Amino acid sequence: MNPATATAASGPLIQPDDEHNRELIRNTHPRDWANPQPKGRYNLVVIGAGTAGLTAAGGCAAAGGRVALIERHLTGGDCLITGCVPSKGIISAARTASSVASAGDYGVRVPPGTTVDFGAVMARMRRLRARISPADSVQHLKAAGVDVYLGPARFAARDAIEVGGARLAFAKAVIATGGRAVVPPIPGLKEAGFLTNDTLFELTELPKRFAMIGAGPIGCEMAQTFQRLGSQVTLIDQAPHILIREDADAAEIVQQALVRDGVRLVLGAKVLRVERRDGTKVVVLDQQGRAVELACDAVLVGVGRAPNVEGLNLEVAGVRFDKTGVGVDDFLRTSNPRIYAAGDICSPYKFTHTANVLGRMAMINALFWGRNRASRLVVPWCTYADPEIAHVGLYEAQAKEQGLSITTLTVPLSENDRAILDGEDGGFVRVHLKRGTDTILGATIVAAHAGDLLTYFTLLMSMGKGLSALSSPIYPYPTQSEVIKRLANAYLQTKLTPWVKGLLSNILAWRR
Repeated sequence: MNPATATAASGPLIQPDDEHNRELIRNTHPRDWANPQPKGRYNLVVIGAGTAGLTAAGGCAAAGGRVALIERHLTGGDCLITGCVPSKGIISAARTASSVASAGDYGVRVPPGTTVDFGAVMARMRRLRARISPADSVQHLKAAGVDVYLGPARFAARDAIEVGGARLAFAKAVIATGGRAVVPPIPGLKEAGFLTNDTLFELTELPKRFAMIGAGPIGCEMAQTFQRLGSQVTLIDQAPHILIREDADAAEIVQQALVRDGVRLVLGAKVLRVERRDGTKVVVLDQQGRAVELACDAVLVGVGRAPNVEGLNLEVAGVRFDKTGVGVDDFLRTSNPRIYAAGDICSPYKFTHTANVLGRMAMINALFWGRNRASRLVVPWCTYADPEIAHVGLYEAQAKEQGLSITTLTVPLSENDRAILDGEDGGFVRVHLKRGTDTILGATIVAAHAGDLLTYFTLLMSMGKGLSALSSPIYPYPTQSEVIKRLANAYLQTKLTPWVKGLLSNILAWRR
């Protein structure tokens, strides 16, 4: 029996075992799949069928190369299975629940007793995830010219990989094995039982009391989501406020939104241990010297990511790695010049969109003598709370650390008509400019659709254009995008120095 088939047949690869997940498995790890027989050396072998691996393999095939893609679990990777897709599926449901709950503020009367059906929310997510999965499916990859091997991979030499008893020789390879949730060494955590993003989306029943450790992006998104879906969520972090990486005033807006939704915040707290008492989980905390005990029904851990380097036999391949992942140079080349890496396994930017770009970059650099540099990428990111926080480029503190003189402009959404009419006027748009110029060094947006609005700044930074370019276009009224034009106009107003105003005044006086 094919080893990949044996793995798939031993039990469900994802829970629950329902029609939607069975469809997902049929697409991403079919039980009857037989690995191909390798015929000669591949131009490229890719390990890991997440976003980076899919992009690298698909790009090679599109260029006419012989390419193999190896996946030990489900094609699509974290984004499809345990990350972007399922999380946004339930975030959208939670936002709808919040809209219903606040409908009275808009003069809309909702029948009393309206409730959230958590089982239906999760079934919808699984149905939509299965619907999206064909784009990452084994059959789709095969049709595109990719040889797909299902099963664990390990390097057998500096230019060969073993999978399912087959030996794949390669000219070049890409390691794109991604990462997994870090499990902190908290006494009693494993014994009590816990969830990470890898298991959270397998829930079918709503935890009444939900403790979440880690107030980073995952913790904040899921804390607000599960609170809106009906849990009583307590969010725990050692930091003094949530989203510690973001500007303090930006994080504060989201923090107050979580509090308004009913999330209980326990900040400046260290988790000492987790216990089980009469079927209940108890999180024991030290909050600034004060002992706190928190009873709950479920614990979610979201405190970081660890690279998937185990079992790859990287030493045999001559690939250097450490606890942060695989080491690469600016061209994504590892210590073995035949082997490149892409995505979460080697990048500090652990986002799907970054993995996509790095996968393409690794493929081009490996096969076509490319000289694309990872350091030249303009990388945006977004935390999908409500409101969202989106950022690109430098923060003010980073600019100061680099000795850069900056001009910072901020426009509140309370000055935008559409945001006021939508009831979404609690955020702002901020840009950091190189002093004396309109060169954008960084931007932060706090808004209901911050991730969409941020693209204006990302595009200009990628093209090497300045903020003033956003002043010329006509923006439809009323839209929240008009706040971008207002920010550009604010920059232009800084150019109206007393000398310039005096000159213009004299010209106008002469023309009367």
